[in-house]
Amino acid sequence: MVDPWILGNPKTPPAWKNLDAVGKLDLILVTHGHGDHYADAPALAKKNNVPFWGPAGLNQTVISLGILPPELSMRFGKGGTIEPFGAGGVKVTATHAEHSSELLYRNPANGKDETWPGGEPVGFIIQLENGFKIYHMGDTGLFGDMKFIGEYYKPDLVLIPIGGHFVMSPQDAAHAVREWLKPMYAIPMHYGTIPQLKGTPKEFIDALGSAPTKVIVMNPGEKIEF
Repeated sequence: MVDPWILGNPKTPPAWKNLDAVGKLDLILVTHGHGDHYADAPALAKKNNVPFWGPAGLNQTVISLGILPPELSMRFGKGGTIEPFGAGGVKVTATHAEHSSELLYRNPANGKDETWPGGEPVGFIIQLENGFKIYHMGDTGLFGDMKFIGEYYKPDLVLIPIGGHFVMSPQDAAHAVREWLKPMYAIPMHYGTIPQLKGTPKEFIDALGSAPTKVIVMNPGEKIEF
């Protein structure tokens, strides 16, 4: 699971509004420390007794605050690759993302909210055993090295933010997909949960024009196979 925000997410269907409904997880990835990406990661890590991997600075803060022990809060950094299920299996590489990362922490000693360093935000290239590559971009604005990521990693599927305000707009996202990443498939994400995230899949598809990438619009709780 990548960036688990389930319990507090206004778009989560009622049937999924508890962590038991998620089922067994083998791996948790978190792109940055904002609550709509990190919120349920510690609880899911404990429930499944599996680590969540994320930017080194975020996971070190989680350890230092005693939220999780080191064996459940695993660190790596941009350009680093992990093989969480052993050699020859799934590979996950952390990439650059143009965003921020702060961890909001409710101090149990005084009940006050505190802001702690959340490391640097990342995206993930997830290469499956059969070679299929998924680029989960996390939260990001446009940056020129998306072209490098497209040429070097050659992702088959891109999960791309389109909401605007905090991340790329639909037009920005379309430029990244059409000109730089050129994947077979794109799934738009990070839109419609709060008023500021006004971008829509239709705007993204319209801006993409005649590009050959197939856009797949999904709703929470749905499943798709490739």
